[in-house]
Parts: sequence; structure tokens; C-alpha cells
Amino acid sequence: MTDLSNFDPNSVGNPNNNIFGLPFSEEDARLVIVPVPWEVTVSYNAGTARAPEHIFKSSLQVDLYDPEVKDGWKQGFYMRPCDKKVLMKSDYLRKEAELYINYIAQGEEVAVNKFMCKSQKEINEGSLFLNNWVFEQTKGLLDKGKLVGLLGGDHSTPLGYFKAIAEKHGDFGMLQIDAHCDLRNGYEGFKYSHASIMYNALEEIPQLKKLVQVGIRDYCDEEADYIAANSSRVITYFDKDIKERQYEGQTWQQIVNEIINHLPGKVYISFDIDGLDPKLCPHTGTPVQGGFETEQVFYLIKKLIQSGRTIVGFDLNEVGISQDEWDENVGARCLFRLCNLMIASNPA
Repeated sequence: MTDLSNFDPNSVGNPNNNIFGLPFSEEDARLVIVPVPWEVTVSYNAGTARAPEHIFKSSLQVDLYDPEVKDGWKQGFYMRPCDKKVLMKSDYLRKEAELYINYIAQGEEVAVNKFMCKSQKEINEGSLFLNNWVFEQTKGLLDKGKLVGLLGGDHSTPLGYFKAIAEKHGDFGMLQIDAHCDLRNGYEGFKYSHASIMYNALEEIPQLKKLVQVGIRDYCDEEADYIAANSSRVITYFDKDIKERQYEGQTWQQIVNEIINHLPGKVYISFDIDGLDPKLCPHTGTPVQGGFETEQVFYLIKKLIQSGRTIVGFDLNEVGISQDEWDENVGARCLFRLCNLMIASNPA
């Protein structure tokens, strides 16, 4: 057990300690964060692959007092070091993806260009490698009885973790906070695109019984058709509809209760930070106007826990990096709240 007798939670975060300045080892921590520095298929802003290391730095400024989960941190939070080989592979494939995306954006045919065919194949193989790597990392921790959070990277990163959750817990539901549906089939020719994460989860993980999407405000015909065709399994709360219901007198509490009622007893939370108002995440991969305040999201999660449902895992992804470190600071504080809420949902 980690000796906390000399640790002062009111003092400045110690950079020689771990995430949030906490002195825990992986062995002693109850909750372990797996960073995934990967952003190969992003189609707009890049930078999220380096978010985990930037969030780690910003986390040293996060105060540890949480009035709703007092002393949750004492159960131990630990973030693994970023895997440099994964980051290097992401950087290499990202350069290929940029050339490929620029090529197809001009209306060119991939099939007639051997270099582009090779790039597409390498990127799809690299994404499969990443999925398997994430599965092994998270499965190993779950098998040890750890609570696990995943920190991206882009939103393609947690698919392997979803599969580890399915193997560990069986049937579960997912609460997705996002500006995008991510229900495209092989977007831009990339099977495991960041824009295809939920499509792949639904197609490859039969234990995922219900996907509830909240805050969606940017989507295409293909995704609208998929939602309509899978209405028993996919429930989508569009940002526009949420706001119109509130304009007409409904409360956020009423909408939250309705959202929660769609979810089963075990719930995974996938939090794409672009689900927030872009004033809070201006450098995210694909910012979209509208969205939530942070407290709206955490009120939803708090009520989810109060309903008796259990959070079995979470990811936080698409945090951008910025010169003033604003995005990273917001990301660090969201990560801390997610860690505390998962602890609260899983009493020791």
C-alpha cells in the first residue's frame, strides 16, 4: 500500500509523482489510465496523439478536492507512460494518411494508384495493430481487477478496450458524449477510422446491446439511415432536439432521466471532448458549434450512478493541444472527474 502520511493534497503537484501529482504506483492504484497516443485517420485538425503527455503535465494543476466524491483519489490513480513506439507508428502512418486524404479529396481513384493502394493497406493494418495492442493492454489490467480509463488520441483508439470490456463483463451499454455519430462504414477507405468507431463497435461486439448517443450535431445521410435502421439498438439525442425541448419547458433533469432509462445495468462511457461547447475544446480534431457545458455532462453521469447502474469503463479522447494549454487543462479536469465518478460507481 502507498504510504500517504507525508503526502499533502493541498500542496503543489509534484512532477516526480504520477497523474494529478499522486504518489501511487500501478500496483497500488485501483484505477489505471492507459494513454493511447494515436491519430492516424483524423480528417481535420491533428495534435491529439500528443494529448496524453500534455494532459499529464496539466493534471499537476488540478486540485484534489471533489465535494461529490471526497477522497476518491486516495484509492489510487495511475497513468502508464506513453508508449513511444505507438506514437512513432502513429506519426509515420499519419503522414501517409495526409497524402492519401489529399489525393481522394481531389476526386482521384485509389485503385489506379499503387502508392495510394499501399498506403491504404498499411494504414488499415496499422489500425488493426493498434486495436489489438489496446485490447491486450486493457485486458491485462481488467484481469488484475483494476478499474481502467483510456486516454486518447483520436476516437478510433478505444475499440480494443470495448472488446476487453465485453470479454470481462458480458452484455453492456454505452453512453457516448459526442458532436458526431461516428457511424460511418470505413470512412475515407479506412476501416478503423475515427469516424467509424461506433459502427465498428456495433458490428464487431454483439455484447454491446445499446448505444445511447448524446449531443450529436454533425452527421451524414449514411449515419442517419443507420440510426433509423437500428432503432432498437441505437438511441440518438441530437443537440438541436435537446435544446428545443429545453426551450419549450423541459428540464435537463427530465431529459437525463429519459436518457438513463435506455441504458442497461452495466455502462461504458465514451467521452469525445468535442461533445462540449468548442469554447472548452477549440483545438479538438473536429470542433462543432453548440454542445454542452462540462457540468451538464457530469450531472448526467452522476445521475447514471445514482440510478444504480455501474460504470464498467471509460475513455476520454480528441483533446487537442494548444499554446496556452487551455484544451489540456479542460481535458485534465474532465479526466479527474471521470476517475472519481468511476470510483464512486464501483465501491471498494
